[in-house]
Amino acid sequence: MSTFDPSLSNSDLSPTAPAQRTWGTYNYIALWFSMSMEITTYQLASSLIAKGMDWKQALATVLLGNLIVLVPMLLNAHAGAKYGIPFPVFIRAPFGVRGANVPAILRAIVACGWFGIQSWIGGTAIHSMLGVIWPAAASVDGVRWACFLSFWLLNMVIVWRGVESIRRLQAFGAPFMFVMAAALLIWVRIKAGSFGSMLSTPSQFHSTREFLGVFFPSLTGMVGYWATLALNIPDFTRYSKSQNAQAVGQAFGLPVAMTLYTFVGISVTSASAVLFGHPIWNPITLIGAFHQPVVAFVALIAILITTLNVNIGANVVSPSNDFSNLYPRLISYRTGGLITGFLGLAMCPWKFLATPDSYIFGWLTGYSALLGPIAGIMVCDYFLIRGTELDVNSLYHRDGVYHYSKGFNPRAIGALAAGIGIALSGLAFAPLHFLYDYAWFVGFFIAGVLYMLLMKLAAPAPLRASSMSAASVE
Repeated sequence: MSTFDPSLSNSDLSPTAPAQRTWGTYNYIALWFSMSMEITTYQLASSLIAKGMDWKQALATVLLGNLIVLVPMLLNAHAGAKYGIPFPVFIRAPFGVRGANVPAILRAIVACGWFGIQSWIGGTAIHSMLGVIWPAAASVDGVRWACFLSFWLLNMVIVWRGVESIRRLQAFGAPFMFVMAAALLIWVRIKAGSFGSMLSTPSQFHSTREFLGVFFPSLTGMVGYWATLALNIPDFTRYSKSQNAQAVGQAFGLPVAMTLYTFVGISVTSASAVLFGHPIWNPITLIGAFHQPVVAFVALIAILITTLNVNIGANVVSPSNDFSNLYPRLISYRTGGLITGFLGLAMCPWKFLATPDSYIFGWLTGYSALLGPIAGIMVCDYFLIRGTELDVNSLYHRDGVYHYSKGFNPRAIGALAAGIGIALSGLAFAPLHFLYDYAWFVGFFIAGVLYMLLMKLAAPAPLRASSMSAASVE
């Protein structure tokens, strides 16, 4: 293999060497348990209770959404494990070596928003802990913002230490959070008196039509929750020891972890409706409502650890690589992580968590309209057009088969724009609002089908690679 073009590669974007393939099945199970067992997952489930579902309806909605998003997750994971390439390099195949920056930056901006949300949650937890230890100090103006910035800074320190620190952090965090989630469930069960009492909150819907009006946009939100990782999962599977290790780890880890932890969120939120007369969807608020300092302190420590876990794993690795892809010679993984952190601050994350509606129907559903079309194009290109065959050398050169027209593939850009535009049209035209309710699904299928048709009609350039990287694994 010839030397890669330095304008398209650096040490963070180059294919992983065999010595770097250190992640086994447990690491991927731990990855998903660590990323699932955190506050925004809890709020994902609890917000459904707050919107009127009973516990069975909420759990089924979450489980179905995760089984759906697991499909593109596993499909896009294949290339990372086979070729050792990260998402922003993988996306060069359909979009071109320069055009790949368009979907990569869309994905990065969403990750920045998530980074800000997680940092705000961590800062809020620190502020609540301070309220337990030193109430007078917690009431001072500006202290909450200082807590927020302190937690943000802690994230930046871990980013600076590199991706291997994530594997070690999550290997510890996964079993710890499993224990803490079980402890929270048992504690609230004791307060409520029985599991029957905890789960006794009935559905607030009086007809099937009324339920479906909330169910379908909520399902889109559930898919949108992991639509980010469904794109950049190659950033993690490029470190896998084998295809089997990442596939088994993810197929078990994602649905099991999400089902278990959302059951905690659903049960505890249902119990809060029994105990306090209304559902409390924010666990930090709920913990404080019991007025038990020792329990609150331990629970908030757990929240800090899990928030740190998911913020680094889910919201830094991908945008760091995406920003690095813009200018590899100047922007490293570490620099990309710093950019992510500052943009996360600028996006005012506290607004996304103001209400259940702003969280699910605003944030989750809204950005799924941006990411669904990218996923559709990626899956169609890699499996249906190229048959999983990539010329890795050309992914790192401007004169290869993925250069297209001045580095851009206009067919992919056009399909992406069509998918996003149609999915978001429901916001502008009320009769088409159902397109927004199904934003991820609409974007995925519209962009994927259109891209495949346009590529089939393209000039007779070779679509399948003539050679593969020696670093690939099966």
